[in-house]
Amino acid sequence: MAGQNSYLVRGGTLRHRLTFQTKSTETDELGQPLNVWSDAFKCWGEVSPVSGRELLAAQAVQAEVTHTISVRYRPELQNPKDVAAMRVLFGTRVFDINASMNQDERNRLVMLQAKEGLNNG
Repeated sequence: MAGQNSYLVRGGTLRHRLTFQTKSTETDELGQPLNVWSDAFKCWGEVSPVSGRELLAAQAVQAEVTHTISVRYRPELQNPKDVAAMRVLFGTRVFDINASMNQDERNRLVMLQAKEGLNNG
């Protein structure tokens, strides 16, 4: 979508229903901290794989895939630090957000760099 007309967002490419979640910390009945994910908002977007690799973690081979997620601009996505603390659900898949970029700083399209695989939040 980069280029001369990158400020245009074609609706047909944003065909995936995505749920953005934020993390909060609560305590369980024993007083131990517990991470809880709650839905922040839902929107339409595009999920595109970029690269993949396999890692050896805990003596087991695990796959990790990097994706670019494109969504229309929303006020909740204005601060990149807040966005990096979120995660995205796409069906049963979980994406951890690494970076957020406001395309051309026009407040029309936000590109997210996300990983799927090793960490589910």
